[in-house]
Amino acid sequence: MFKGQPKGLFVLALSNMGERFGYYTMLAIFTLFLQDRFGWDGAHAASLYGIFLAGIYFLPLLGGIIADAGFGYGRTAITGIIIMCLGYIVLWQANIGGELMLYSALAIIALGVGLFKGNMVVIVGNLYEKSELSKYRDAAFNIYYMFINIGAFFAPYLAVTLKNWVMASNGLSYNPAIPRIAHDVIDNKATPEQLETITQFAAGKGSDLTQFAHNYLDSLSAGYSYGFLAAGICMLISLAIFIVFRKTYKDADYLHKNKKATGEPVVELTKKQTRDRILALVLVFIIVIFFWMAFHQNGSTLTSFAKNYTDLEATHFTSMWFYIPTIAAFFAFVISLMIVFSKNSLKRSKILAGIVGLIALGTMGGYLLYQASNDPGGLSRLDPELFQSFNPLFVVFLTPIVIGFFALLSKKSKEPSPPKKIALGMIITAIGFTLMFIASFGLPSVQALSGNAITALPEFSGMAVSPYWLISTYFTLTIAELFLSPMGLSFVAKVAPPKIKGTMQAGWLMATAIGNYAAGAIGKFYQNWELWQFFLFIIILSITSAIIMFSILKIVNRASTS
Repeated sequence: MFKGQPKGLFVLALSNMGERFGYYTMLAIFTLFLQDRFGWDGAHAASLYGIFLAGIYFLPLLGGIIADAGFGYGRTAITGIIIMCLGYIVLWQANIGGELMLYSALAIIALGVGLFKGNMVVIVGNLYEKSELSKYRDAAFNIYYMFINIGAFFAPYLAVTLKNWVMASNGLSYNPAIPRIAHDVIDNKATPEQLETITQFAAGKGSDLTQFAHNYLDSLSAGYSYGFLAAGICMLISLAIFIVFRKTYKDADYLHKNKKATGEPVVELTKKQTRDRILALVLVFIIVIFFWMAFHQNGSTLTSFAKNYTDLEATHFTSMWFYIPTIAAFFAFVISLMIVFSKNSLKRSKILAGIVGLIALGTMGGYLLYQASNDPGGLSRLDPELFQSFNPLFVVFLTPIVIGFFALLSKKSKEPSPPKKIALGMIITAIGFTLMFIASFGLPSVQALSGNAITALPEFSGMAVSPYWLISTYFTLTIAELFLSPMGLSFVAKVAPPKIKGTMQAGWLMATAIGNYAAGAIGKFYQNWELWQFFLFIIILSITSAIIMFSILKIVNRASTS
């Protein structure tokens, strides 16, 4: 997978990983911050979430135009990182400054991402313009995508750690049912059941309920804010990597017109070829809108489902999959098995892998024994933000498998074209949301909960669903993502007319922007419909988009190869 790849790929991937680490640290807690700090309902938070993500992916059009016009891809990306860092610092202070500062911070961050994101992808694509490297392009974008998700995996853990640390320093602990009740107490809207719940939680804290509610929300909001500050620090790390190791990708940071002026050979397309390629890209862009609309439910409705409908009191075995050391041990165990049973592994490598595998297995077993001895038959509380870490975890785990699968198909001349992979990805997306459709059947609507978690209401006691429904959904959606997203980036890099590479990469991100806006816009359906109706709606849209993609495959493939 890594063989033959230029060093510049790993520098660009690490730079982007730092940026994405900060971004996903912020995103893991974004809608929760809006609801817990400002008292917004889920629909209001989902709406701003969609608008913000739309801006994140729409503004790369501006970044692409600026870079293509002569400012350059590298300089535009550096400017974007600096602006993002400023935005996260402003967002850090939004806990104190209020909603106006919140909106200002989001606008600054969106502008920074717009200048950075698409232009980084162009530089990656330029690394593979040489004929001897072009065969590594698809694998390169999978590697690039994997590095993004390494950052995205650790991000929710950082956010949760900072949140819990701040709350613990104030003698408090997080409970997803309390923030909504605290707002109702402050507004004198709390029901007797809510008052009973918060009274039990406030016992021994030495203050009346209203004061406790204020203290709890202030502490929780401050914990979220430290996550935003951490995101800003990550931007500085990303900037340092990008600048210090520039020599590894310097030759790929060029504009088409500048390369042409040096007399180097460049690709020149006719007007018809340019039109055909743009047509192929636009058709693909339209389809992927539906994927991102579905996929980016992770930060809004799926996080809400985790908070309000999922049983967060987990067994020690389940909690093991939310704990980084045991997750790392599981990865080490799986990799060691692959080496031990590989026909190509040396005997010495197999022995070493076997030892590592035993240590990893012992680590997982030790965790379970320790938890059982300290809390026999007890339960561990899960944080709803951590469910978002499963998607990037699965990306890292599944990327080598997917690359190997496509490589095997390629040897047999059966590998599907990138547009066909996108269509298959939409089918897999529908399968993922079918799991949520099954899990949500019979659960009360969001309106019936009235902003509370299902576990906080006696009339719905025992109805919270297993965490494995969400985990299985994230697993399935990750497979769909790997069929679609890195393949789409590679397709755009290959097909985009050379003179407008930045603009075309921005077109892919604009399609993502529209999908992200739609992800937030349909949040009102989640609020107003029965849960199963909402997930069935996404299933129908995913299948419909797949059918459309299959029906235009010949047009797209013909236009993209003209």
